Amino acid sequence: MCGRYAVTLPPEVYREIFGYPEQPNFPPRYNVAPTQPVPIVLEERGERHFRLVRWGFLPSWAKDPKDFPLVINARGETLETKPTFKAALKRRRCIFLADGFYEWQRHGREKAPFLIRQRNRRPMPLAGLWETYTDPAGGEIDTAAIVTTDANGVLSAVHDRMPVILSGKDIGAWLDVRDENASHALKLVRPCPEEWLDMVPVSRRVNKVENDDPDLQEPLPAPEAAPVAEKRRSKPRSSDEDEQGSLF
Repeated sequence: MCGRYAVTLPPEVYREIFGYPEQPNFPPRYNVAPTQPVPIVLEERGERHFRLVRWGFLPSWAKDPKDFPLVINARGETLETKPTFKAALKRRRCIFLADGFYEWQRHGREKAPFLIRQRNRRPMPLAGLWETYTDPAGGEIDTAAIVTTDANGVLSAVHDRMPVILSGKDIGAWLDVRDENASHALKLVRPCPEEWLDMVPVSRRVNKVENDDPDLQEPLPAPEAAPVAEKRRSKPRSSDEDEQGSLF
């Protein structure tokens, strides 16, 4: 599961890697949270584009967003079968711009946050799905979710799930939706190699969304646990944990 992440590298670094023509000038963000506007890259008619979307996927057929779960993650194993994701898997794949994410290790009634980044400190392309939701009044909002898979050896120490992190050579294959046969994209839904990542304990200040500063990423000598707070929910928890967002 991925419930918080970071986008801290300069915008030109992302533009060089993903090759979109737009020149956005966005500030570093050290504590990106669900429902916030987030940057993604997508491909339309063979061309890549930068776009801001809401982190929280809404399928086009949802009648009322207030009655729909906060879908921040999409389980890779169910992309082909769940009505929520089937159409987006074929036609609307994207990549979340990110260079790190946070995960929490639980010990009974306490949890401690960890920061996970690539060892080379380069961007971390997170596979995602996006969708444009149109409300009954005709208003539109672009939304997206991060695709998750089983944790690799690094992440398994703190959680059993992780985001799908793409290699540079796989970015094009994930974004290319000209062929609606998504079998080639599904082959990319897998844990990344362990040697790509490192993980360090960080301050529990990251638990509060209003904290968004570089100090959040300072490594601690030991995990800093805090009592587990009750999660906010838009409706009763789904049986699929990756379909229900949490704000920690």
